[in-house]
Order: sequence, then C-alpha cells, then structure tokens
Amino acid sequence: MNKQDLIRAIAEHGKMSRAEAEIALLAVQHTIREALANGRRVPLNGFGVFEVTETAARTGRNPKTGEPVQVAAKRKVRFKPSAQLKELVNQ
Repeated sequence: MNKQDLIRAIAEHGKMSRAEAEIALLAVQHTIREALANGRRVPLNGFGVFEVTETAARTGRNPKTGEPVQVAAKRKVRFKPSAQLKELVNQ
C-alpha cells in the first residue's frame, strides 16, 4: 500500500473527500514527527506505540577490513505494535 492508496482508504472509511483525507494524514504525520523530535512517546491504543530510544556508543567492525570502528551514540525511532495488532497480523 502506498501513500495514495492510504489516502483513498481514509477517504472511503471516513466518508470524506480525498483532499480532506490527505490533509488529515499529513496532520497526523506532522504531529507524530513533532512529538518524536521532542522525545515524547506516541501511544495509539489498539495499534501500537511510537517512541524514541537511545543507543550507546560502541565499537563496531568494518566488514570489509575487519578494523574496529567507533559507532557514535544516537537516537532511533521504535514502533512497538499492540497485542491486538500482533494478533490480527498473525491470524
């Protein structure tokens, strides 16, 4: 499913125009991005949780040469699906 398919599905399910569905989708994306950028969790009941996790700095290896390489600490976005979503996917 691509973005246009998603907009079409939102429009049909929400009984709105495609333009309104696109605005709604962009608003949701923007809100989630802003929350994550500020380090906040975004729980969506029945769907899952978006959250920011931090990884520590570590020593990795260059796969080509085998040389040790320092990998910097960074923040990552993590999505943890809800139990309902996992169950639905595994039916």
